[in-house]
Amino acid sequence: MHHGRERVSEEGARRGGGGGGEEARVPEPEVNSQLSTSTQRAAAAPSAPAMDSTSPEPSLYTVKALFILDNDGNRLLSKYYDLELYPSMKEQKNFEKNVFNKTHKADNEIAFLEGLTIVYKSSIDLFFFVVGSAQENELMLMSVLNCLFDSISQILRKNVERRCLLDNMDGVFLVVDEIIDGGVILECDPQQVLQKVNYRQVTESGYGFVLFDYITGSEEAQGQRSQMP
Repeated sequence: MHHGRERVSEEGARRGGGGGGEEARVPEPEVNSQLSTSTQRAAAAPSAPAMDSTSPEPSLYTVKALFILDNDGNRLLSKYYDLELYPSMKEQKNFEKNVFNKTHKADNEIAFLEGLTIVYKSSIDLFFFVVGSAQENELMLMSVLNCLFDSISQILRKNVERRCLLDNMDGVFLVVDEIIDGGVILECDPQQVLQKVNYRQVTESGYGFVLFDYITGSEEAQGQRSQMP
């Protein structure tokens, strides 16, 4: 009986690694195959392209220049908001002449010249131009052009031609200043522009009547004009 128990205990000791036998091996933890695969994919995936440092940053200064020419390409009104674009009067007039030569016989409304985007519109013997950078949104520039044209058309009683424009240059300059300030677009709604021009005329005019009343022929404005010396 004792000998049987000793054999059993010896076999158990050998199985349990007791005595001088080999050390028991600790099982290695299983590696999560899903985690391993996703990590490998992430390492193999191409990195996202870096932002192009040469691309221009968005800017509020949308309009580079604005000018109105007659049907011979002569300047009637001009505003340059980027002084580094064409610093001298000579450079500005050369640019305007080049723009006129390229556009006055074209049917398009958009032109690209000297790295600039130009939108334009004509009426009888006048040409209206709005200039932006090459990356500028043409629709934004076109909204400025349409607002300019429609506002001036109201001031000129829809007689958008050279003689009427020259007779109302003060009002035209006010319209331009209400639409754009230093290249930043302030307003693209002609009615809002005319209301602001109306207010400025009230506050600045020594006679107390406004340009908008004058062109719409209100009785009050006509009465005030008749009392002028």
